[in-house]
Amino acid sequence: MRAFKARHFMEMAVQVMKDSIAEPRKDGKASPKVGAVLLNLDDEFRGERICTACRGELRQGDHAEYTLLERKNRDRKLDTCVLFATLEPCAPGARKPPKTSCAERIVSARIKKVWVGIEDPDPTVDRKGIKYLQDNGVEVVMFDRDLQEAILEENKDFIAQAEERAAAAERALEPVVLSQLESPIDHPSLDAFSTDALQLYRQASKLDEDVSSAEFRQRLRLQDLLMREGDKLIPTGFGLLLFGKEPRTALPQAGLLATIHYPDGTEETKDFDGPIVDIPRLAIEWLEGKMPNVIDRSTAIRGQRNDPFYTLIREGIVNALVHRDYDIRGAKCQLIVTKDVISILSPGGPVPPITVEQLQSFNAPMLSRNPVLHYVFAKIGLAEERGLGLKSMRQAATEAELPLPKYSWNAPYLVLSLFPNRSSSTAILPADVLAKLSDSERTGWQWLSTRGKAKSLDYAKAMGVDTRTARRHLSRFSELGLVRLTGAARATEYEVL
Repeated sequence: MRAFKARHFMEMAVQVMKDSIAEPRKDGKASPKVGAVLLNLDDEFRGERICTACRGELRQGDHAEYTLLERKNRDRKLDTCVLFATLEPCAPGARKPPKTSCAERIVSARIKKVWVGIEDPDPTVDRKGIKYLQDNGVEVVMFDRDLQEAILEENKDFIAQAEERAAAAERALEPVVLSQLESPIDHPSLDAFSTDALQLYRQASKLDEDVSSAEFRQRLRLQDLLMREGDKLIPTGFGLLLFGKEPRTALPQAGLLATIHYPDGTEETKDFDGPIVDIPRLAIEWLEGKMPNVIDRSTAIRGQRNDPFYTLIREGIVNALVHRDYDIRGAKCQLIVTKDVISILSPGGPVPPITVEQLQSFNAPMLSRNPVLHYVFAKIGLAEERGLGLKSMRQAATEAELPLPKYSWNAPYLVLSLFPNRSSSTAILPADVLAKLSDSERTGWQWLSTRGKAKSLDYAKAMGVDTRTARRHLSRFSELGLVRLTGAARATEYEVL
């Protein structure tokens, strides 16, 4: 198999995408711009190694993958090929019968690896094409973050419409399922919903329908928050999580457990077990009255509700609630507060193929575990545009000159650690490591932890030391396993581990 640079073909797919031909529509719906690249890696292959296609290239409305696989390469063996597509291939059930989905075509072609640009923006089909590929042995890799943002920008009109539009009424006989919570819950009826939580959603989304109206309930049904059983509408698991008065009665894994460990050795606990759309606000309000008793406010950032540090906590709580694995029934989201660290625990690892290392870079590709939840949180202003919460956390920490948040994996939890002040970055170091740092090195480490990485000249300037001293400090950090070197010569940077 030939070696290749994936980035080059991601960029090629983005360029091809821009040639997409929109089909004329009387209903005003925007057509997506989609580009696809097929690369043959067989050393013995004699034909053209690279083939491209865009939406509508040969016929109005034809998907790029269909054009590439069926119109241009129908009679070729493709099991030595890899595919790059700027939009998630549609999943079984997304197209009206007898049309075959693009994901099914890819599997049938025996293509074993696919790079995907962005998820399908319709929240009711989002990530189901990706999961179908993964379930059928296809390795999926997401495009680099900057290219994803370029794709989003080119498709902003289509995405805005798609996120407002419910899924098509027709579904596959065996639809792709991301979570058990897409199904109806056995016992609760519509009375299980909190009217206040529904009103929050209606008002924030600027909807005209009354929450008790048939039109509003139809909206929830099309968003997979209600399902019809016979002549009744019953909440799905996701509907109950979002709006249920007491979701834990049917879903014991719902909610957030909070614990504060005070410096005097006492602790205080609080369970947030109502509608999850209300949990971030309630948790922040509870913390605001407690935090001054936990951390030293003279060394922490100052302010009240608009503190960047509370922005960090809010984003962390939202991410934990929206992106956790709710099929893990024996674990709950947790918020643990100590003097030096605020930890937010979310059951389940990152959504494959995203890694903890990518999350820690704050530049991970965008991918949702629970698109239905993310859509509702975005509509009420608690989640930013697709996947941009990571950037908000980095920006908030940098603006407040706080140590950058840290992601780690402690099975079964993805752990986000937030640091309320600069001194936290040294307070959490192991005692034997801390003992090996001088006072000036500790100060330098506190500064470096707010940056994530820096060159020796930047460190020297910030610390007011000469370059020789800066290199000595940075070398000590490297010896102790606190940083790693990236780049070479003048481009060398010291990156916090």
